[in-house]
Amino acid sequence: MSFAAMMLVACVLDVAIGWPEDLFRRIGHPVTWIGAFISWLEARWNEGPPRGRLSRGALTVVAVLGCVLLLAGIAQFLLPYGLPGVILGGVLAWPLVALRSMHDHVAAVARPLAVGDMAGARHAVSMIVGRDPAQLDAAGVSRAALESLAENTSDGIVAPVFWGVVAGLPGIAAYKAINTLDSMIGHRNARYEYFGKIAARLDDLANLVPARITGLLFALVSGRAGKALRAVSRDARHHRSPNAGWPEAAMARALNVRLSGPRVYGDRISQEPWLNGEAPDPQARDVVRGLALFRRAMFALLMLLAICVGIWGM
Repeated sequence: MSFAAMMLVACVLDVAIGWPEDLFRRIGHPVTWIGAFISWLEARWNEGPPRGRLSRGALTVVAVLGCVLLLAGIAQFLLPYGLPGVILGGVLAWPLVALRSMHDHVAAVARPLAVGDMAGARHAVSMIVGRDPAQLDAAGVSRAALESLAENTSDGIVAPVFWGVVAGLPGIAAYKAINTLDSMIGHRNARYEYFGKIAARLDDLANLVPARITGLLFALVSGRAGKALRAVSRDARHHRSPNAGWPEAAMARALNVRLSGPRVYGDRISQEPWLNGEAPDPQARDVVRGLALFRRAMFALLMLLAICVGIWGM
């Protein structure tokens, strides 16, 4: 069975209908199911001295990944051969890619920002970033939206598709479990510093290749590929994340704006280096341009999947 064909079906379904709100209200979403299991384990195991928290955090990763891989492996084993298996596998993988929701969340920031509704823009951006929106002006909201768009294109779309192509349903399901573990417990604070350390490191490893593919996609569809690639090679390594700098630096140069830089989390100021620092701050129009860049990059991703299907067949 061609896993590329399965991922192409999943992506097309997501672009067409997303994850319907009525369906979410009825059954939730696979990521929320994984998150509930992580929360249950964390509430019971995240206690005691640092060394104990580290080992129980590792056990949490093993337990979550083990359950997810078992269920996904059984599902893949039971798929029929040929086109029916590809379609059914694509339906099962569909909730684990997020092309439509990524676009919709950033568009929800762009609309109020374009008409000067800062309250609406700050509320919308608070849905996709962790920094304090009350501290953000128009440039800050624009930066936050574009950084989230760049990083989450890698985490929410390219990485799941990549691991789905590599290993089918177990690959995409395991990646989403790793990414959910990182988002829930992979924080550097008093509660999760030790308990979430393994989850955070595993997420870094799982995103190593997809983040670079995402940066390459943004650069190639930017119309200034050479300049974008040079900016990525110059700036990406300075980002606080070993992976997020690649798509963010590519987007910054593609739009000719500066991203990253200092930001406020609660009562703490994080002094981060600029990406494409010689460029001006982004504004509302640049968020719209960023969404257009995202659409071109995702079209390129679908074309790559289609080429793989043409080479490997169904």
